[in-house]
Amino acid sequence: MPPLIRRVTRRLTAHVDGLLLGAVLLLMAAGVIVLYSASNASLPRVSSQLVNMLVALGVMWVFANIPPHYLMRLSLPVYVLGLLLLIGVALFGEVVNGARRWLNIGVTRIQPAELMKIAVPLMLAWYFNRYEATLKLRNHIIAAALLVLPVGLIARQPDLGTAVLIFAGGCYVLFLAGLSWRIIAGVTVAGLASLPLLWPVMHDYQRQRILTLLDPAQDPLGAGYHTIQSTIAVGSGGLLGKGWMNGTQTHLDFIPERTTDFIFAVYSEEFGLLGTVVLLFLFLLVIARGIVITANAPTLFTRLLAGAIALTFFTYAFVNMGMVSGILPVVGVPLPLISYGGTSLVTICLGFGILMSIQTHKKLVQT
Repeated sequence: MPPLIRRVTRRLTAHVDGLLLGAVLLLMAAGVIVLYSASNASLPRVSSQLVNMLVALGVMWVFANIPPHYLMRLSLPVYVLGLLLLIGVALFGEVVNGARRWLNIGVTRIQPAELMKIAVPLMLAWYFNRYEATLKLRNHIIAAALLVLPVGLIARQPDLGTAVLIFAGGCYVLFLAGLSWRIIAGVTVAGLASLPLLWPVMHDYQRQRILTLLDPAQDPLGAGYHTIQSTIAVGSGGLLGKGWMNGTQTHLDFIPERTTDFIFAVYSEEFGLLGTVVLLFLFLLVIARGIVITANAPTLFTRLLAGAIALTFFTYAFVNMGMVSGILPVVGVPLPLISYGGTSLVTICLGFGILMSIQTHKKLVQT
């Protein structure tokens, strides 16, 4: 290889974590393969997703090259901007399919809730890092308020799936920052005990999702249809699956939203238990690499941020697979790196870029 090309290649890959990138690319490849089948060999849909992937990988590379201390400086402004945009959605947002989630800024529409998936962990990590030497219970209470505020605005839109993901990411930061197990257990018990009080204020469709989880057969052609058909597809795959492009639940149009939220049902039907184990291994590889980066992070800010990103990715995968398998209610969470769509893909890869930045810049921080 010529010296010039070698220098350029070294510079371009200096802040790229090879193991993490390799696992991400394998998951993306699996996503393209199953998307081709789920979309009935739709080349425009596959081509669009390939463009989404290139954009997401570009975003990942950009953030991998931004040192963590620059990200720390952006934490407060990004969080405040996200809150203002969420308030703008509540006041002036466009209603689409009964939900007020989008804000028209003239040239395009944006969904501010996606920004908060990164802004909330950034803000909480910055806050705890600022008070690292004097952390007390009141700091955790203030951090919890910083978390609940955007989660409440997002849940009000309503967008329960995104609210759950952001709440989980914030809770991971609180836990990693040293919140006592006793307090966590107490809040959990209190939250479970308060569920009956929340029932009257829940939206009708949210109550229906919980009832459907308990008994999908009560409305097999309506609210329970998604869960019933997806669990049939997952179970019918057997050990080795029915083969690529041969899934009957998929190609006879029984599986709803099969290119997005329920793409895992397509994958399980066509590749079976063995293929699912391989997919789970790749997800665990990404999560494990994120945990290792978290453990090796040199500062409190980078440890909290890396841990939140890695564990939120786990939450993405767990919630989607649980939803498709019928053990969790349907909340509209895509399978990360597999489902069709650009916004969530870019957000996830942005987080991976931050992980790479934390891993490759740690020597500079330590010196």
